Amino acid sequence: MRLLMVSGDRQVTIGERGPFDSMQEVFSTFFERIDVICPRPPKTPTIFSIHDNVHFHPADCGRLGMVNYIKDKGRELIASWEPSLVVSHDYGWFYNGIGSAWLSAATGVPYLSELHHVPGHPVPADMRERFDKFIAARYVAWARSRTLGFRVVNSTEMPDLLRSWKVREEQIIVIPSLYIDLDLFRPASDPAGYEQDVVFVGRLVSNKGLDRIVEALAILRRRGLPHRATFVGKGPLARSLREQVAALGLGDQVRFIEWVASPSDLAEVYRRSKVAVCASTCEGGPRVTVEAMACGTPVVSTPVGVMTELLRDGEAGRLCDFTAEGLADALQPILEDEALRDRLGARACADTQRFERSRALEVYARGVIELAERAGGAR
Repeated sequence: MRLLMVSGDRQVTIGERGPFDSMQEVFSTFFERIDVICPRPPKTPTIFSIHDNVHFHPADCGRLGMVNYIKDKGRELIASWEPSLVVSHDYGWFYNGIGSAWLSAATGVPYLSELHHVPGHPVPADMRERFDKFIAARYVAWARSRTLGFRVVNSTEMPDLLRSWKVREEQIIVIPSLYIDLDLFRPASDPAGYEQDVVFVGRLVSNKGLDRIVEALAILRRRGLPHRATFVGKGPLARSLREQVAALGLGDQVRFIEWVASPSDLAEVYRRSKVAVCASTCEGGPRVTVEAMACGTPVVSTPVGVMTELLRDGEAGRLCDFTAEGLADALQPILEDEALRDRLGARACADTQRFERSRALEVYARGVIELAERAGGAR
C-alpha cells in the first residue's frame, strides 16, 4: 500500500530530526511508499528521502501558494504512484485540507483530515484563538461532506467538539498520536534528589497559562508554602513572564532555562522535579506531560488533550480548573505529601506504557491501513 501525506513539517528536509522523522521510521515498514508534500522550509532543503521509501516534496512557494502547489504536486504523485489514501495534517488556514479535498474530488483517492487540536478549545486564551476556532468550525463544516473522516488524537475533547459541529459519528476516528521513547523517558534507577518542586516545559506562549502558574506559586507562598519552580522553554512571553515573577517577589524561587541540550537531559529535568504542571487552555497532547509521567513524575493539568483521559481518576496526578487558585489547590497536596507523590508517580509511569514508541506508531499505521481498505482504496 502507498500513502500520500500532506504535512506541516518543514524540519526533515533541512536535516533536523524530530517526532515526524521518528514516525516515518516506523511507517516506512508498513507502507511500500510514502510521499510527503510539505511547506517550503526556512532554508534550502537538502534531504528529500529518508528510510529508503519516504520521499519529501517541499513547496517552492509561500503559504498563499500552498493550495495550488498541493493540487499540482498531488496530481503528479497520484498519477505516478497511485496512493491508497491522502492523509492531511490540518490546522491554521487549512490549506492542506482544502488542497487535499480538491485532490480527492479530482482523482477519487479518499482523504483523511487530521485535527490534533483546535486553538481556543476548550478555552480561548485570547481573541486570536477565538478567531482560529471560528475558522476551524467553518473548515469542518465545509470538509465533512468531502473527507473520509476526521482523525483525532484523544477520545473525549475533540470527539465532543466535532459532534457539536454536526460531524457524523462514523467520521470521528480516534487514533492517538503520542509516542514516547520509554528507554529514555523512564524513572531514575538511582534517584538523585530534587532540583525543583514544580517544572513547566514548553513554548512560552499565551495558550500555556503561564501567568496562572506564576500566580499559583504566589498563592502557595502566601499560604506559607514557598516552592522552587523551573520554566524550560522560550517564546514571545519570556520577558513578561520574568517581569511577573519579579513583581510578585518570586525571583528567589523561580529559574528559567531556555533550552535543554538533549532528550536525555530533559528526562533528567523531569526526574529531578516533584510535579510537572500544564495550565494550558488548549492542547493536542501535550507530549511533555506524558514524558514527565513516563519518568515517574506526577502531573497537575487543566482538562486539555489527553490529560482528561490520563488523570480523570486522580491516581496518576490531578486535574485542575483554569484558575490560579484551582491550580494551587491541586499542587499543594502533591508537593506536601511524599507518599502521595510516590504513589501518583508510580501510577503515572504505568499508565504511559501504552505510549511506547513502536507500539503507538504501529496502532497509528494499522489504523490508516484499515481506513484505506475500508474506503476501497488499497492499491
